[in-house]
Parts: sequence; structure tokens; C-alpha cells
Amino acid sequence: MSVRLEPQYPLETERLLLRPFVAEDFEALLAIHSQAEVARYLYSEPLSEDEVRASLDRKIGQAAIRAERENLSLAVVLKATSELIGDCTLFYLSCLHRQGEIGFAFNPDHHGRGYATEAARILLQLAFEELDLHRVIGRLEARNTASARLLERLGMRQEAHFVENEFVKGEWQSELVFAILDREWRAR
Repeated sequence: MSVRLEPQYPLETERLLLRPFVAEDFEALLAIHSQAEVARYLYSEPLSEDEVRASLDRKIGQAAIRAERENLSLAVVLKATSELIGDCTLFYLSCLHRQGEIGFAFNPDHHGRGYATEAARILLQLAFEELDLHRVIGRLEARNTASARLLERLGMRQEAHFVENEFVKGEWQSELVFAILDREWRAR
């Protein structure tokens, strides 16, 4: 099965532009991923400058999906100010099963304004309308209630609650899995 997703950039919403990462995004990406509040429910601690540089180098090469197991990593920019406020990813998990996953991280200065929901809708649109996926999931730490509500706003339903399934950052953590099918997306 052939896979190809090479969006015409920038992708636009009412308030946002989603575009590939560039080297000049370092400071803004550092401002997001070096914060304890952002890393709180992720597998890693806040990232160092070197870790953000390495991450950015990978993200710069993830502007298209051409094969299974590749990611599309996009910078989320406010139209009004050109400020990079978020980092969102579409993971192409399986060609055979037509499955993907979405993920996102936003600067806490911009939380609570619906930007992550707006950006994630674009990821789902790409997943279902461009990649022709059948199912897209979102995984999160069970205490991350803000992200759970966001996935619900997107029309995703909670399918699993794995209790203390992973030992992360010195403690047992639980995981929620949300999902939406292509027919559910189209019916919205």
C-alpha cells in the first residue's frame, strides 16, 4: 500500500498556521519543552537546550509522511503575531490497519484558548481525508484531564484506562486511550 502525505503549507485555521519546523524555531520550541508544566505528563523531564536542538533537527525532517511509522511534525503559529505557540504530531502507525495517533504540546501561556483543539482538528483532517486512515488514537497520562477533555471535544471516545501500566519518573502511572474512526469523523 502506497503512503504519501505532503501537505501544501501553511495549513490554516481561523487563528492558526501549521507549518514545518525550521531552524529559527529553536527558542520558541525551547520555551515550550523546557517547562516542567509541559513535561509533567510526558515520558521525559523538561528538555535541555541540547535535547531541544536534537528534537528540532528531527522535526525539521518530518514535514511529510512517505512510509509507515513516519511522523508529521508541525509548528503551530498564531496568525496574528507569527508566534510559535505549539508543537503537534501525526504518527502513521500502521499501513495494514490504517491507524494513526495524534499528539501535541503547547506553551502554557496559551493554554485554555482552544488553540490545541483547533490544531488537532487539522491533524485529524489530514489523517482521515489525506492518509485515508481508519482509526486515530490519542494516548495520555490519566491525570491529564485537560488533554482528555480536548480529545473528547474532537469527538474521540475513551476506549481504555490502563491502571498503573507504566513506571515513569519514579512512579506508577496510568494511561488513557481515546480513539475516533473515519466514519465517526465524517459524520461530525
